[in-house]
Amino acid sequence: MKTNFKSKIVGFTVLFTGLFSATAFSQSTNSPVFTNFVYEGNDKVYTDNPLKPGEFYNPILQGCYPDPSITRKGDDYYLVTSTFAMFPGVPIFHSKDLVNWKQIGHVLDRVSQLEVHDCGISAGIYAPQILYNKNNDTFYMITTEFSGGFGNIVVKTKDPLKGWSDPIKLDFNGIDPSLFFDDNGKAYIIHNDAPDKGKELYNGYRVIKIWEYDVTTDKIIPGTDKIIVDGGVDLSKKPIWIEAPHIYKKDGKYYLMCAEGGTGGWHSEVIFKSDNPKGPYVPAPSNPILTQRHFPKERVNKVDWAGHADLVLGPDNKKYYGVFLAVRPNDKQRVNTGRETFILPVDWSGEFPVFENGLVPMEPKLKMPAGVTENKAGQDGFFSNGNFTFKDDFSAGKLDYRWIGLRGPREDFISTSKQGLKIKPFEANIKEVKPTSTLFYRQMHKTFSFSATIDYKPASEKELAGIVALQSERFNYVFGITKKGADYYILLERTAGKFRSREVESKVVASAKIDLSKPVRLQLAANGDDYQFSYSTNGTDFVTLGGTVSGDILSTDVAGGFTGCLLGLYATAANNTIPE
Repeated sequence: MKTNFKSKIVGFTVLFTGLFSATAFSQSTNSPVFTNFVYEGNDKVYTDNPLKPGEFYNPILQGCYPDPSITRKGDDYYLVTSTFAMFPGVPIFHSKDLVNWKQIGHVLDRVSQLEVHDCGISAGIYAPQILYNKNNDTFYMITTEFSGGFGNIVVKTKDPLKGWSDPIKLDFNGIDPSLFFDDNGKAYIIHNDAPDKGKELYNGYRVIKIWEYDVTTDKIIPGTDKIIVDGGVDLSKKPIWIEAPHIYKKDGKYYLMCAEGGTGGWHSEVIFKSDNPKGPYVPAPSNPILTQRHFPKERVNKVDWAGHADLVLGPDNKKYYGVFLAVRPNDKQRVNTGRETFILPVDWSGEFPVFENGLVPMEPKLKMPAGVTENKAGQDGFFSNGNFTFKDDFSAGKLDYRWIGLRGPREDFISTSKQGLKIKPFEANIKEVKPTSTLFYRQMHKTFSFSATIDYKPASEKELAGIVALQSERFNYVFGITKKGADYYILLERTAGKFRSREVESKVVASAKIDLSKPVRLQLAANGDDYQFSYSTNGTDFVTLGGTVSGDILSTDVAGGFTGCLLGLYATAANNTIPE
């Protein structure tokens, strides 16, 4: 796999320009109703490593929650991650102890903040940073929005529970911006950028640049830009993709931490030190301070691609911790769960910080921070991890934050009641670069099942509803009910893009006539790379359609991009797949 797709699409102009209106529904009244949703994860790593008192699982956020950033105000911690073309964007989590996390919403939850309706799934929101500024008691979230003509933006709030401002556009190029607020009130923006024109030495050669930032106008100060890292730790070794910079201040010194090596198998985290926020910065002699790149490909409970980190002082006000992304490949080295959010304690007893056990093969469990006594994962609204079951009958009145849309608001196509979830189908299908009428849940385990009951009778061949497993608009499975002539059919379709081409090939793996006199139970069950789609017309006896199929196209090493597999409840009035 190419190790850093993100940096390679800097400046990329999206080729797709489908226009969309929130009123672009089918005129049909055949809206499917989904009930009795169940997601169940059952990974061997968790059954083999049960938690003991004082322990918690790593990753803390399973599934596609990459590029984590963390900040602290008083005893409150807030964490955000990338979301690309998912809507709403940038989930925000709260914790008091770094162990137990509650999702409190999304930073970008309005169309005025997030315009992703015509971009590929791996465009949109990249590498958000959240940071609290004690000088003006304000939270900032800064990010790159590769869609809607936004570019680099910042949003603000006094209270993350009460919503965020509309985006303020920032006048500089590059990606991965972050803020630093010094004790004297001065502010800075640091980001990844291309080298000066004509000075690129090799593919993957990037620089880190700093600007002074005016917090009263929320603008960079023209003419203050300066390159503070040229290429990476050691330019003579041709380092690649230096990015995701953060500045920290400790004991009067300034520390610049960056990812290096690309968000793939050579990913790492490196650190520099200076007497001034604008440098010069000297790299630590012991870099990298976090990586998993030196270990055998085949290893038990493999964690890989570790990097893109952020540091915060722990609950005891002595120990530092770092959040970062990494992946957990399955036995065929697929990364269907995507890049996830991990945490490790950080040893900063010496001159430079080092992630504890971040340079040896990572373990699935950690000891809780000093003073933390209770693991509440999956209880009282705290986020689940490890093996768990998530059920939803959609009668709560408020949709769980784990449900997301793609390229547009969920509220444009769903309604919930005691009868279940009704999806009003768009005249767009899952293979188009448009908002789709699909409600998604992230795949969070290698071994899992995803099931729901559907009450639906399509009126024509243009109508289809069911479940999907999606890596992108070009790589996905659709398991749905449609019509052909006077008969109802259930079908399984596999869509896969061709290598280094925009062409896409869709193929019906299998189809069968189906009795729709009663609601139908649809199920996807996966064990590593093996996926099975099955259905039941009586609620007990299941029929597998198409046998065992490969999950290869649901992994970034095959499909490319930056997202993990999304599992969806789907309806369309623009079906173009005919049962065989």
